[in-house]
Amino acid sequence: MDDRDRKIVELLLKDSRMSYSKIANILGISDTAVRKRIKNLEKEGVIRGYTVCVDPHSLGYKCVAILGIDTESDRFYKVAETLKNMKEVRCVDMTSGENMIVVEIWAENGEDLAKLISERIGKIDGVKKVKSSVVLQKLKG
Repeated sequence: MDDRDRKIVELLLKDSRMSYSKIANILGISDTAVRKRIKNLEKEGVIRGYTVCVDPHSLGYKCVAILGIDTESDRFYKVAETLKNMKEVRCVDMTSGENMIVVEIWAENGEDLAKLISERIGKIDGVKKVKSSVVLQKLKG
């Protein structure tokens, strides 16, 4: 990966819909060169997909929360996999910090969040502790 590849990734992080021709104009290379570089970045797994960033509140979710989850060591991957398959869970990160797993949850309201934590996440085999923080305002990401 060279500086041009890094610049392509940087541009796509800002706008994943940016056209090959716009990227080519910025970098001073051909559309074909940009297309080849992007295909190569996808093939190498640097670019794993394209997505949109939406405001959960505009979709009707009144409660967005970050959960820190600790598990039994031998259940760590199983718990993470279970969380990954829950529709309310929007992001799953394995961490080395204060919590073993950190997830972002979109819930319709506080009551639904409480039920999700107590009746589903808290009862996943291997979950030892769940700590929640409600997101008041997302400034980036």
